[in-house]
Amino acid sequence: MALDLKDSLGHPRDPETVSGMARGLSGSEILRIAGEIRTLVSKGAKVCNLTVGDFSPREFPIPVALRDLIGQALQAGETNYPPADGMLELRQAVQRFYARNLGLHYPLEGIVIASGARPIIYGTFRSVVDPGDVVVYPVPSWNNNHYTYMTGAQGVMVPTLPEQGFMPTADQLRPHLPRARLLCLGSPLNPTGTMFTAEQLKAVCEAIVEENLGRRRAGKPPLLVMYDHIYWVLTFGEAKHVTPVGLVPEMAPYTIFVDGISKAFAATGVRVGWGVGPPSIISRMKDLIGHTGAWAPRAEQVASARFLDDVPAVERYLVEMRRGVESRLQTLHHGVMELQARGLPVSDTSPQGAIYLSVRFDLVGRGGLRSNEDIRKLLLERAGFAVVPFQAFGLPDETGWFRCSVGAVSEVEIREVMPRVEAALRSVLDAAA
Repeated sequence: MALDLKDSLGHPRDPETVSGMARGLSGSEILRIAGEIRTLVSKGAKVCNLTVGDFSPREFPIPVALRDLIGQALQAGETNYPPADGMLELRQAVQRFYARNLGLHYPLEGIVIASGARPIIYGTFRSVVDPGDVVVYPVPSWNNNHYTYMTGAQGVMVPTLPEQGFMPTADQLRPHLPRARLLCLGSPLNPTGTMFTAEQLKAVCEAIVEENLGRRRAGKPPLLVMYDHIYWVLTFGEAKHVTPVGLVPEMAPYTIFVDGISKAFAATGVRVGWGVGPPSIISRMKDLIGHTGAWAPRAEQVASARFLDDVPAVERYLVEMRRGVESRLQTLHHGVMELQARGLPVSDTSPQGAIYLSVRFDLVGRGGLRSNEDIRKLLLERAGFAVVPFQAFGLPDETGWFRCSVGAVSEVEIREVMPRVEAALRSVLDAAA
């Protein structure tokens, strides 16, 4: 007999049976939009899907060497529990990877492995934030609002500007630092695809060091920084990746890096990530990951270790990876610039890093469009152009800014969709005339 577990509105019965935190937790806006697109595609609609922060294996397969090494590890019986902090060989490989490519030298006790970057982010929050603590983060940014909510912290959002590359400045952050326990930063940034310059990040780090000197004298806990640089190998043109510790070595006791193979090697489903930082914090994250079972699968860890140490194979793959991502970003950027040159109300940021381009459709108040959601639906329904509004990343203003992700589309798809986008925009302008 089927059980009736929903009320007349389709909601689960007895919401009081779940925690207050669970009742108040909002779902992912990105996943909601993705479900809408799947429905359209199933009905035969042609959609250029720029919503997912993921890679189509058709467009960006994982490295062949990594794929084969995973198979070999499985064949060799690497199928039981890994250590809570990760396989020793992978922690050593990450240690060498950071020293070789970033000039960062960490002890093994400062490296922990997890099932992707999300457990590292959650582990960072849980390891350093108590209920009521203040967490400062710029907007737009990815999921900081949700992790802040889940840990019972007080979130302080710092809106950023396109003129600053959507990066927070030291002047913007400084008033909030005295109250903060954790500052969340990312570069290259999801959703914008923009990056800190060395000057921007150094100024922020110097403000943090100054704040922590005062706290040390007062016997107070330090302000910590979570630095999410999961996209750091995907940078383009003259943009150069920088790190807090690389620019200001005094930041080492205060910085927790979030990283992994998901984005660098199009391996989002392989689920291998790592955190790098002060051993005193990493040891607590190890215990948390152990209790939640959020470790990466053993075979994938063994394979990732061997792959990271195969420097020629890594470099060959990354050359092609960067070329493929950059060509798609540039194709989209040039398409937007052409629309702008034809007098249409669009603009964007130049490609810098990650797999994202920030595009603005300045349509609010035109042709009956009142919000970013109205613009998103217009572009999807009339052009098959699927994008994510910055509201999904914590920015409340109806500014017309959207994230466009190129990991699951081809250059051909991007070129084909632009005339449809132009027609949709012109239909709005004609209606407003």
